[in-house]
Amino acid sequence: MPSTKNVLILGANSDVAKQAIRLYADKGFHVIAASRSTGTLEEFIYKENIDPAKVTILYFDAEAFDTHTSFYASLPQKPNIVVYAAGYLKQNEEALLDWEGSFRMMKVHYAGAVSILNIIAMDTSNIGLERIIGLSSLSGVRGRKSNFIYGSTKSAFTQYLAGMRQYLFPRHITVNVIVAGYIRSKMTKGLNLPESLMLEPSFIAKAVVNAGKRFIIVPGIKWKMIYQILKAMPEKLVAKLP
Repeated sequence: MPSTKNVLILGANSDVAKQAIRLYADKGFHVIAASRSTGTLEEFIYKENIDPAKVTILYFDAEAFDTHTSFYASLPQKPNIVVYAAGYLKQNEEALLDWEGSFRMMKVHYAGAVSILNIIAMDTSNIGLERIIGLSSLSGVRGRKSNFIYGSTKSAFTQYLAGMRQYLFPRHITVNVIVAGYIRSKMTKGLNLPESLMLEPSFIAKAVVNAGKRFIIVPGIKWKMIYQILKAMPEKLVAKLP
């Protein structure tokens, strides 16, 4: 087994994923950064002065399910750590009228994740696989009228990872889910979100890179409190939320 461990980041052009690339590279990992936006990733690596020898950039489309098997088979190295960070947001009122937008969220957040992560998890020849991390959202904790379509895709992803964690436990593979609140990113740009609750992508990336044994990781003290409140809140009170 190579002395340098490999991290595969799927959806590597997200703001959190790009910061994770930087942090993993700083820790001495080799990063396989996979995204449709390969040119943007190349610019990021150059701008951040990340050693290009520590990063391999590959094309990956979460929605192109029929390419996932060949994508995984063609990896230059099998991963020790896998991070699924692909994301897409369509506002709820738009999604209710735009099936393609709704369906795309389902494909990017759930179906695409299941497709590629099943392939990775079932490769028992990769005895070096140690961890799978998924980026989810507090929007998936409880159904709310303002974002229930997006939230439902994140909820499904979280439940998938919960089962995968149990399935992979006998092989000593850890599965984590990052349940994040509002992130200052290109996906949330232009949304009217409370400034006091905004988290920087680098902060979330640190939670990814430093993930331990706990399954659900909620970055930020305020969001930990909000998570617990949402979990315990009676349905009649949830119905009054935005």
